[in-house]
Amino acid sequence: MRLVLLGDGESPHLVKWARALAPQVELWAASSRGFAPEFDALVPAARRLALGTAPRAEGGNAALLRHLPRLARWLRGVRADWIHAHYLSSHGTLAWLATAWLGVPGRVVGSAWGSDILVAPQRSRSMRAVTRRVLRHCALTTSDSRVMAARMAELGAREVMVFPFGLEAMPPAAAAKDEALFFANRALEPLYRPREVLEAFAGIAHAWPRARLVVANDGSMRAALQAHALGLGLGERVRFVGRLPAGEQARCYDAARWYISLPASDSVSVSVLEAMAHGCIPLLSDLPANRELVRDGDNGLIVADDLAALPARLQALHLRAGAVAAANRCWVEAHALFPQAVAAFLARLRELGSDEA
Repeated sequence: MRLVLLGDGESPHLVKWARALAPQVELWAASSRGFAPEFDALVPAARRLALGTAPRAEGGNAALLRHLPRLARWLRGVRADWIHAHYLSSHGTLAWLATAWLGVPGRVVGSAWGSDILVAPQRSRSMRAVTRRVLRHCALTTSDSRVMAARMAELGAREVMVFPFGLEAMPPAAAAKDEALFFANRALEPLYRPREVLEAFAGIAHAWPRARLVVANDGSMRAALQAHALGLGLGERVRFVGRLPAGEQARCYDAARWYISLPASDSVSVSVLEAMAHGCIPLLSDLPANRELVRDGDNGLIVADDLAALPARLQALHLRAGAVAAANRCWVEAHALFPQAVAAFLARLRELGSDEA
């Protein structure tokens, strides 16, 4: 099978897809930007195209369309069986236009990443119309949550496979946990509501004198958050450690008993899956995708508006923390390992290829 990955080649998420696909298909790759160094060992330079643009995560990337003729010429030379577009409102649009309008050979499969389905179609009628066209054009699409898959079906998707953008392998079980240690590592940006993370922890810290919070990652709100932590009287009980390399982040997961993630919008988060695999118990915002992972009060907590009740609810969960953490690890191993999901994805592409033939 000859498959082209079409997306942001500098994204670690596309690298992760490439690692899973490279041993199983003849893999080619086209990037709207450049390529992360990891691609050198996965896709030969002769099989790659870098468009060298600078797309913005918040949208407004119509300028990317200027590179459609160049992409189409390259794709004609590749003659792929499948063009696999990641992030449907940008790269999915390119794949749709190249194949449906410019006659490029190959069928399109699309992977939704979150805001391309949950946010972009709500911005304007034109974006909603484009998203519908892309979804209808894809022979198959993938989603990392049932709630996003339902939205894709509403927008006209033909067939949606649902699987988490999960772990590449299970980490070893943590040797020991600090029962009073909390960890948060989402970006310090408004979407991820890090201010609310601090306020939720402040209530816990008042009831638990030994409680401490490590905040990893970085973002535009970092300085304001550090000041806010001081204003809440948290002092040295909150540490901001910035972006961490993978090994150090794994050690933070292993040390912490609790993981806090309170975004305003999200699909199933790989960070939450990582935390659960390392034996952290998740405290998550009240979103449909989070409720696909957490049964409130059973294997974690859904943090709603009543922060005053949070310490008591946490204490009840703490009484069986070891068993909860072990069950969460088992669930991740059974349902959220990425290589198994990609194997099923490729099996479905082969079935669709046989049907077409």
